[in-house]
Amino acid sequence: MMVKPFSLDLSGRTALVIGGSGGIGNAIAQAFRAHQATVHVWGTKDAAADYSSVPGSNLDGLRYQKMDVSDFEAVEGYQPPFDRLDILVQSQGSVLYRRQEFAIPSFRHVVDVNLTSIMACANKFEPMLVNSNGTMIVVSSSAAYHATRGNPAYNASKAGAVALVRTLAQAWADKGIRVNGIAPGFVPTRLTAITVDDTKRSEAAVARIPMGRFGTPEEMAGVAMFLASPLASYVTGQTILADGGMLL
Repeated sequence: MMVKPFSLDLSGRTALVIGGSGGIGNAIAQAFRAHQATVHVWGTKDAAADYSSVPGSNLDGLRYQKMDVSDFEAVEGYQPPFDRLDILVQSQGSVLYRRQEFAIPSFRHVVDVNLTSIMACANKFEPMLVNSNGTMIVVSSSAAYHATRGNPAYNASKAGAVALVRTLAQAWADKGIRVNGIAPGFVPTRLTAITVDDTKRSEAAVARIPMGRFGTPEEMAGVAMFLASPLASYVTGQTILADGGMLL
């Protein structure tokens, strides 16, 4: 049997990156665009121009729309400006520090953004992914695999996201949809600034990483490129831990 060469060319593919306005989601969106995909992104600000001064945000060449993913009625009522969707990346995320997540309203908010919205968006775009034999990628966190003392909602929601990847992969396999995830370790983004921008905390964190450094959003985008490409055509239900060996 002749083996066809694999290609990372995404020409003719349409992707939606939820949370693609900054951080890891933005790096994924730009990686897809660099490989010729048409890329739409959702963020929380009114317009793309509002991100012009935000570190780690580059919306050049991306098609931006505002969406609050915790507004499930808005997600359900969304009218996409595209008629085809090949790749859905769910990279939305919220975290509240200083023990705020121990209060139920804050706990509920974080879980709504980090977990329940994944299901809402999955339901919304399932028909389009069925039509394209598409793929969904969920960005969770290495926190899904260990305790995070001050952030019970973040921890529980990320562990739930890993479980949801497995369950939806099994449920949708016969529809031709692959579902996988990425669990980043420490990557400098807005959500991790409280650690990476503090010298003492940053040094303690790096000391736990065998590779001796933080990861980058672009390295997480590389994992997403693999999962979105034909190289991963027989991979589903998996969450790839990309943490520099931190949890070995």
